[in-house]
Amino acid sequence: MLSRMNERRSGRKPVRKTTAKSVRKSAPGAATAAKPRKPPAAKPVQARHRRPSAVPPALPVVQAALADMKAVDVRVLDVRGVSDVADFMVIASGMSDRHLRSIADRVVQMVKAAGQRPLGVEGERQGEWVLVDLPDVMVHVMLPRTREFYQLERLWDVPRPAARGRALERVARP
Repeated sequence: MLSRMNERRSGRKPVRKTTAKSVRKSAPGAATAAKPRKPPAAKPVQARHRRPSAVPPALPVVQAALADMKAVDVRVLDVRGVSDVADFMVIASGMSDRHLRSIADRVVQMVKAAGQRPLGVEGERQGEWVLVDLPDVMVHVMLPRTREFYQLERLWDVPRPAARGRALERVARP
């Protein structure tokens, strides 16, 4: 503060200290071209390493919840090579809309107790079809008439490529 007051009295311009940041590298008056910046390197996406025959930890929990709530006609479909959405689809029926909601609530409750988090629950208000989306397992709980109408079993239960090859061999043999 005193140095500024002395500078004002003497009429001299204050001397500015130069630092490494304030020194210009180019000649004065020359246009400085901005250096092209390299885009940040993309981080490689870590693939999930899981054995193809491994069962997701949520599947036995779902099956226990469905058995506990007396779900009818439970069907587990392995859709690992067919769908990227889930590895397994579980389709079950309930006797009424209240029964459907109870089954879905019990599945969510038991999965949370097992330490996993459901990604979403859809259709609880409508009551004809409740979908519980879990990591690697998708649970469909439907009324029998809705299940018969949409026929998800026929849509997702496709034969495996190895099974198809064996079937073709049998047809080709006389």
